[in-house]
Amino acid sequence: MDKFRMMFQFLQSNQESFMNGFCGIMALASAQLYTAFEFNCPCLPEYNYAYGLGILFLPPVVLFLIGFVLNNNVSMLAEEWKRPVGKRRKDPAVLRYMFCSMTQRSMIAPAVWISVTLMDGKSFLCAFSIDLDIGKFGNASHGLSEDETQKLLAKIPCKDIFDGGAVISREAAERYIRCISQAFGWIFLLLMTVLAFMVRAIRPCFTQAAFLKTKYWSHYIDIERKMFDETCTEHAKSFAKVCIQQYFESISGEMRTLHHHHSPHEGDDDDEGKHVSDDDKLRGIRAQDEVNKLLRNWHTCKPSLDLKKEEVAQNGHANGNGDINHAEPQPKKEWATYYSKV
Repeated sequence: MDKFRMMFQFLQSNQESFMNGFCGIMALASAQLYTAFEFNCPCLPEYNYAYGLGILFLPPVVLFLIGFVLNNNVSMLAEEWKRPVGKRRKDPAVLRYMFCSMTQRSMIAPAVWISVTLMDGKSFLCAFSIDLDIGKFGNASHGLSEDETQKLLAKIPCKDIFDGGAVISREAAERYIRCISQAFGWIFLLLMTVLAFMVRAIRPCFTQAAFLKTKYWSHYIDIERKMFDETCTEHAKSFAKVCIQQYFESISGEMRTLHHHHSPHEGDDDDEGKHVSDDDKLRGIRAQDEVNKLLRNWHTCKPSLDLKKEEVAQNGHANGNGDINHAEPQPKKEWATYYSKV
């Protein structure tokens, strides 16, 4: 259990690195998925184009949606977007920052898939073999009709069933189309690299103040949600514990009286300490209607982000001369640190 707890704390404290590593794993998985995929071009003029472009663009869409589904901030973004304004206004810049952050990570695996597909060239060859100019690689005066020529060109990706060697050189046509596909692949990688550089490096330089503001409040929303969930879990646990204790005490009064008769002082301090601790965790919310009202108000009317200053009486009191007599310093409290992955 200690090892799992240490691992969980490490992931909590390094969530951004963990998400970046997870995106890298998704990218490697997409590349491995392509190599394990058995590509079978139909080699028919009416299906080659749809099959080739489908292999090129449909899996990236699926990987992009999977990246959004596996990101926990999607529900947080939707909740923040749809919630009523209440006492806290919504900042569109923060919502845009959160959406762009999730989009950037979700686009890594699709970009890798498209790059690998274009570098390999099979889908590009299958899709655009019928558009090849036969005069550059074969006999232009072959005497075939247009439909027969289309069927012949559609068989170029299928080495086993190609039977037009006398009309066009299959090897030359395949190399030509693969070369174009690889050129598009390198151009795509260059564009994605330049775009990533502009997003990650140039944008904060021109809008540093706005960037820091949106980044801060996006982190705040993520941390606030985690702490609210943790507090609700703590309250639910204490609520259930106190409810069960009261239930047993109400129906087993005689056994409890008999038990205290034999050992009147045993465990009194511990039980009192536990009850006080549970009552503190309940924070005065001790009824089902009160809990439902609290949860409903949290969604419809979140507290305003304007913290009030603590009263002087909490730290000390004023004497007759107007000076403040500070009380003894309170013992230090332990605080849990949260790191956002937005």
